[in-house]
Amino acid sequence: MKKILFLLAVLMPLLSSCNEDKSSYMKTVTGKAGEVIVILDKANWDGEVGSAVRDVLAKDYPMLPQKEASFTLININKAAFSDLFKVHRNLLFFNISDNVANPGVFIRRDAWAQPQILITVEAKTPEQAKQLVEENSDKIFNAIDQIEKERIAKASRRYEESSIRSVVTERFGGSPYFPKGYSIKKVAGEFFWASMETTHNNLGILIYTIPFDGKEFPPMEKVIEEQNKVLKENVPGMFPNTYMITSTAVEPIMTPYKYKGESFVEIRGLWEVENDFMGGPFVEHVLYSKDPNKLLVVQGFVYAPKYKKRNYVRQVESIVYSFEWAENFQNK
Repeated sequence: MKKILFLLAVLMPLLSSCNEDKSSYMKTVTGKAGEVIVILDKANWDGEVGSAVRDVLAKDYPMLPQKEASFTLININKAAFSDLFKVHRNLLFFNISDNVANPGVFIRRDAWAQPQILITVEAKTPEQAKQLVEENSDKIFNAIDQIEKERIAKASRRYEESSIRSVVTERFGGSPYFPKGYSIKKVAGEFFWASMETTHNNLGILIYTIPFDGKEFPPMEKVIEEQNKVLKENVPGMFPNTYMITSTAVEPIMTPYKYKGESFVEIRGLWEVENDFMGGPFVEHVLYSKDPNKLLVVQGFVYAPKYKKRNYVRQVESIVYSFEWAENFQNK
C-alpha cells in the first residue's frame, strides 16, 4: 500500500502537467516585426520557387508614400534550420521531395514558440511547389499578416491605457484598446484624437462620426468628402490656415470587410496638410454606429518623415482593428 501511495504521489504531478496549457511553458518568439524566415535551398530560392514567394510576400505594402515590401524575407537552407531559427515569429518551410505523400500548404500555430506561425509547403517537385505558392497566395499572405496584427493587438490589451478607452466609450459606445504611450490630444463633441509622439514619429488615432441617411452605404467619394470636413475643423497643421485632408495625389482604396461578426469598410490612403508639406499614410474603418443617422470612423495615421513606415502602419492598424462595442469588451 505504501508503494502504491508513493507511486501516485509521483505520478499525479506528471499527469496533471499533461493537461496544462501548452503555452505556459513555450518560448516567446524572436525576430523583428514583419520578418519571415523562408527555409528553402539556395537553388530554388534563386529560381522560380523563390520568385513566387517574393511575388506573394515581398510585394509592395499598400498605400505608402515610398515603396516598402510587405514583409522582410530571410532565406536559410534546411541544413541551417537550427533551434535558433525554430523560435522565429514567422516561418515558411519548404519540403520538396519525391517522398512527399500529401502535397499542399499547411498552416500551424505555435509549433516551437508563441505566438508563432509555421507555413509548410509540401511538394514533390520545384514546379509543384511554385504552383502551390501561387494557388495559395492569399492563404499564405493573410496567415502571416493576421498574426502580425494579433501580436500588436494582444500587446495593446496587455499594456492598455484603459483611461483612454473609458473616455472614448462614453462618447461613442465603444473603443479601441490603446497601448501605453498614447495620450489624449483632443476631445471635442463627437471627435476624439489620441497620439503617441516621439522625436522620430507621430502615430495618431482619430475617432469621429459622419452623416448617414440610414439606407445604402455611401460611396467612397462621399465618405472622403465628409471626413475632410471633420479633419479641417479638428486637425490643424503647424501654421495658420493649414489642416489635415485626404490626399488626392493617389486615390484611396476602399474594401468591405467582416471581422469578429462586425461588417465595416476599410479605407487606405494618404493624408496631407493643406498649404503645407506634411503627409503620410492612413488606414481607417468606417462602421455603422449606434446612431442610425451616423457612421463611425476609426482612423489611424502615421507621420514619420525620413523613416520607413510599414511597421508603424501595422501598429495603428492593429489599434483600429481592436475596436469593440462596450458590451463586447474582452477581459485581459
